[in-house]
Amino acid sequence: MSLALHTFNGVLASIPSPPESYIDLGPIRIHFYALCIIAGIIAATLITNHRLTKRGAEPWVVIDISILAVPLAIIGARIFHVVTHPNFYFGEGKNTWNPFEPGSVWAIWEGGIAIFGALIGGAIGAYLGCKWTGIRFWTFADALAPGLLLAQAMGRFGNWFNHELFGLPTDLPWGLEIESTNSAFPPGLPEGTLFHPTFLYEVLWNGLGVLVLLWLGRKLFFQWGRLFAIYLIWYSAGRVVWESIRIDPSEIILGLRSNVWAAIIGVFVGLVILVVQTRRHPGLEPSPYQPGRGRKDVDADVQSQDNPSDFVDVSEPPSEETSAGATATSTAPTRTAPTSEAGTR
Repeated sequence: MSLALHTFNGVLASIPSPPESYIDLGPIRIHFYALCIIAGIIAATLITNHRLTKRGAEPWVVIDISILAVPLAIIGARIFHVVTHPNFYFGEGKNTWNPFEPGSVWAIWEGGIAIFGALIGGAIGAYLGCKWTGIRFWTFADALAPGLLLAQAMGRFGNWFNHELFGLPTDLPWGLEIESTNSAFPPGLPEGTLFHPTFLYEVLWNGLGVLVLLWLGRKLFFQWGRLFAIYLIWYSAGRVVWESIRIDPSEIILGLRSNVWAAIIGVFVGLVILVVQTRRHPGLEPSPYQPGRGRKDVDADVQSQDNPSDFVDVSEPPSEETSAGATATSTAPTRTAPTSEAGTR
C-alpha cells in the first residue's frame, strides 16, 4: 500500500493508511505514534517558552513546569482511556496487568490515551510546577494554549499510523482506507469500504484553532486564563463533532459516547473560566509571577521590554494603584494600556 494519496483520473479517490506503524532499530522498536506525541510535546514547549519569555518570565522556566506537567498528563491520559474503555482491559481472557504481553493497561505504546485525561493530569502538574517556579498558573495556561492545540494536531497523526479512531463509512473522495482485517473494521461491510478520516478533520480544526489563538493572544483582554478558556471551548466544540462520527468502541452514557460528554463538559468549563476570570480580573496582569516571587536571574533584562510592541508591560504597578490592605489581584486599566503581544497591530 503506497503512502501517496490514491487518485482516479487525476481526482483524489482515497487516503491510504500507512503500511507500517513502527520501525525497528536493532532490538529497539520505535512506534510512530510515540514519535508524533514527542514531536508535539517539543513543539508545545518551544512555543510556550517563546510566549512566556515575551511575557517577562525567565527563559526556559517552562522546562521546570513541564517536568511535572508532562508525566502527569501522560498518566492522566492513560487512566482516563482505561476507565472509559473497561472492556478493552478487564474481563475474562484479557491481559490486564502483564506488561510483557499485548493488551495490558500499561501498553501505552499500542495506543490508547485520552486528551481529556491529559488535560486533567497536566493541569495538576502545571499547577504544582507553577507553585514551584512562582509563575502565575493562568499566565502559564494562556502561554501554553496555542502550543497545546498544535501538539494535539500533531499527535493525531499517530492515530493514522495506528489505523485507529476512524469515522463512519463514506464515499467521499478523501475517504480513509482501512484493511478489512483491522479489529475495528465493522463486520458486514465489504472489503475496500472507505471511512471518514476523523484524524484529518481534527488536524485541520486544531490547526485553524492555533491561528485563532495566536491572533487572540495579541489582545490585552485575553489574560488571566481567558485565552486558555477559548482553547477549551474551541477544541471541545470540535471534538463533539468528530467524536460523534467515530465508530470505535466506547462506553455509552445516556445515548452519547463518553468522550462526547467529556467534550461537552470541556465547553462548559471553558465558558465558566471565561466568565469568572473576566469578573474577577477586569484589569491587566501586573507580572507573570505570583506576588512575592520573581525571576531568579534578577540582573537579566526582560526580553519583552526590548521591543515595545511585544506583549504587555511587566513592571510593578504604580503604588497609588494598590493601597495597604487592598485585595485586588489585577491592576485597574485606568492608565494608557501598554502594547500587547501585537497590541494594536
